[in-house]
Amino acid sequence: MTSTTSEAMPLPGAVATSPAPRERWRAVYAEDPNALLYHAPEWVDVLRSFGYEDASRFYELPDGRCAVLPMVRKRMLGRLTREASFPPAWGMGGVIATGGLQASDLAAVFADLAARRVARITLRPNPLNAAAWEAAKPRGAVSVPRLAHVLELEGGFDHVWRKRFTGNARTAVRKAERSGLRVECDTSGSLLSVFYELFERSLERWAEQQHEPRALARWRGHRRDPLRKIEAMADRLGEGCRLWMAWLDDRPAASILVVQGASANYIRGAMDKELAGPTRANYLLHRLAIEDACAAGCSHYHMGETGASASLAQFKTRFGAQPHHYAEYHLEALPITALDRSLRSAVKRVIGFQDVPSDGNR
Repeated sequence: MTSTTSEAMPLPGAVATSPAPRERWRAVYAEDPNALLYHAPEWVDVLRSFGYEDASRFYELPDGRCAVLPMVRKRMLGRLTREASFPPAWGMGGVIATGGLQASDLAAVFADLAARRVARITLRPNPLNAAAWEAAKPRGAVSVPRLAHVLELEGGFDHVWRKRFTGNARTAVRKAERSGLRVECDTSGSLLSVFYELFERSLERWAEQQHEPRALARWRGHRRDPLRKIEAMADRLGEGCRLWMAWLDDRPAASILVVQGASANYIRGAMDKELAGPTRANYLLHRLAIEDACAAGCSHYHMGETGASASLAQFKTRFGAQPHHYAEYHLEALPITALDRSLRSAVKRVIGFQDVPSDGNR
């Protein structure tokens, strides 16, 4: 269910409480049809174990409804403190609201955030709510265009398989099923170390494809997704953190990490290309994760950020995932986004960085 609101009319008098009271937060989370597991209090708890503070905000809206902005804070000197929903590599945040998000809810939230005395507030919303966010964004907000792919699960798995998977995807899945792969879904955390070994192999492969020094690729990968981050997710989210692993002759071939609530979100994948490529293991893993999400009553299977990669977009659309153009928003007291973009571009030019073609694990 996506927002259809086309214009933003501010609702004056919204009352904000921070941090958001947990029980009231959970009630709003349960009543927003587009809520992601990232919007649950437990996700903020994962970030708190990495030095972030709970900066969530609970809103009592003038029309009697409620809204929550899950958000975290990194304190720095003076007004250099940053707040985010969420920081890079920590998923999608943004506002959830009773009965679903409206642009008027966001107008009230933006009005509240404008008074925050911090260097930067980052808001990376659910792509399904893109229209409402675009209608409500305030003048002066820095917007960064993004592209994500999302699969609609309405109708159940049989319908998704027959009507949304392409013929190429179904053929790849059938080939994987004949390849002797054994697949298991781990919710205990027992396979996290195996996943991380595959992830480190993938870092080596991506470094070579991107013309990036291996040491830099490993540093970036470990900084973005350290093993203890994934362990914290498994610990805090329990059954909601689902690690799918494909084995070939007792050797790990490929793995995907999915978090699952009212919707499912594919977070990260890794593989041994020599084993996973010929067997089409990634197709089988996503097929099973999508079927699992349908069985759990999930409304969508989010396949994550796609960026400008045509091959990655093609991989996702083979499962029936549709492109959603949306934006990340920054409310800044200093031009941090422009400086960051310039620095990253300069580093890429120096090392000859090239965007890597997708193997279904990015």
